[in-house]
Amino acid sequence: MNSQNTIKSSRFGSEQGDVNTTRNRQKYWEKNLSENAKSICTRDNKYFLHQNLSTPVMNVLSKAHGIYIEDIEGKKYMDMHGNGVHNAGFNNPQIIQAVKDQLDTQMTFCPRRYTNSKAVDLAQKLAEITPGDLCKSLFCPGGSEAIEMAITLAKQVTGHFKTISFWDSFHGAGFAAASVGGEELFKGGMGPMMPGAMHVEFPNYYRNPWGFCNQDEVDNEYLRQIKTILEREPGVAAIIGEPISATPVVPSKNYWERVKDLCEKYGALVIFDEIIEGFGRTGKMFASEHFITPDVLVLGKSMGGGLLPFAGIVTKQRYDNLEHRSIGHYTHEKNALCSAAALAEIEYIEKNNLVENAARVGAHALSRLNELKEKHPLIGNIAGVGLHLGIDLIKDPGTKERAVEEADCIMYKAMERGLAFKTIEGNIITLRPALTITMEEMDQVVDILDETIGEVENSQFY
Repeated sequence: MNSQNTIKSSRFGSEQGDVNTTRNRQKYWEKNLSENAKSICTRDNKYFLHQNLSTPVMNVLSKAHGIYIEDIEGKKYMDMHGNGVHNAGFNNPQIIQAVKDQLDTQMTFCPRRYTNSKAVDLAQKLAEITPGDLCKSLFCPGGSEAIEMAITLAKQVTGHFKTISFWDSFHGAGFAAASVGGEELFKGGMGPMMPGAMHVEFPNYYRNPWGFCNQDEVDNEYLRQIKTILEREPGVAAIIGEPISATPVVPSKNYWERVKDLCEKYGALVIFDEIIEGFGRTGKMFASEHFITPDVLVLGKSMGGGLLPFAGIVTKQRYDNLEHRSIGHYTHEKNALCSAAALAEIEYIEKNNLVENAARVGAHALSRLNELKEKHPLIGNIAGVGLHLGIDLIKDPGTKERAVEEADCIMYKAMERGLAFKTIEGNIITLRPALTITMEEMDQVVDILDETIGEVENSQFY
């Protein structure tokens, strides 16, 4: 590709999103940002610490509503990312009203040692809708803290301290969460991380080092890694993973069933991180329902209704035996305002059949994307379930070399057409819209992808 872009061919450093310091980003600013937007971006650049993926920023937003974000010039973009908070749509009016109503009650913050009806209602609701025998909750401000609560619970319950998690995974930026995460971006330069945090590869049926195509063969080799650690590194407290990866890779049900069997044999818990996938994203209320019931379910992001930061864990009755410890000692652990937002989000999802909509629109999108795969040599693989979808772009079908620069060009071309998404691992276009998206809107998304991928294939770079 004859491009002056400065993206490194390695996916490391771009595992969680698109790199924000490329020549294409500079071109996008110059072509699309007004003087007012440039001025605000310059101020943002001045006053915020710079970090990969965040600052410098893409643009300046004035509002977000439904499936759309809108910049300060009034241009709307169908947002396929939303940081995972927008399951019921950005700024859902019914959730906003529930939060306003709760503010009027003067029961918002709840000091520790007390409770309130909204927090109890939320814990009861989660016990009712989560799979299997999950029934006991703890809440906290964000997903990273929720992961750390889950890890602490597993260590206290089992008496072990080691963990197994997956390379390329993201579980949060806190110390323990980054330790079990599998991305160098969040650990490089940090020195020793949490002791006993071991990693294996996540099952990948399109990209695996053995060239296997048979699902059972792939599962066997990835399970062998886990079994080897459990045998040779006794004392594992938990296996921690997203039931479906962020890219997304959808493992077989057999894979997770056998992981669960290994955990039971060696005395470890299964922790599922559904911070992104929970509350309907995969066409079921929880992604766990495609596979197994974990010992600990971690929730976050859209749990705050797209308005407030809120997260938590749900676990089983038999693990409620730590009265002598404080594993979730957070100031806002029973915040009534956040609980009201969470309850309103769940109610909206249920009443408007958004889980079913995610399954229906997602199946349609998968079908259309697979049609694009037959049309475009750049598309190596389509993966996902529900409204949790990924397009793996490649330079060569034989080597499956990642088309990183091409993906970057497609992203900015799509932005100019009113479609926003993020790339993962440099070359994978991810599509995670609000669950309120219609079939017609999804068709617009696929049409824009069709156009922009075609242009880049024809050497019309950004």
